[in-house]
Amino acid sequence: MHLPDAYQSECPTRVILDRIADKWTVLLLGLLAERPTRFNELRRRVGGISQKMLAQTLRSLERDGLVRRRAFPTVPVTVEYSITPLGVTLAQAVDPLRLWAEANLKAVQAAQRRYGGAGRRENTEETKVA
Repeated sequence: MHLPDAYQSECPTRVILDRIADKWTVLLLGLLAERPTRFNELRRRVGGISQKMLAQTLRSLERDGLVRRRAFPTVPVTVEYSITPLGVTLAQAVDPLRLWAEANLKAVQAAQRRYGGAGRRENTEETKVA
């Protein structure tokens, strides 16, 4: 049996990696791992996400089997999202990335300032054009 190789451009694993690497996915799975949540509450809790992006991301997570959507027959209809068992495994894998980003924010910002500051070498091997 041939194992997937994500380093190859045609590998289907890349589709899943695209989903995992999305900041909205990481944030939404983190919230949904806490408890089932309604759409509007997710929108309030995740600063900066548009209604359209939230809907698209939730739809993709549902399609991938990571999130479950449940509609209640109210007026207007109430929609609640919950994480699936498969989604829990992904949330457990990606939440350490969020925690790392929070813990190392200042160090990364300092490195960015140093990189963009005076003395930056513009003529490195990576920037030379043959």
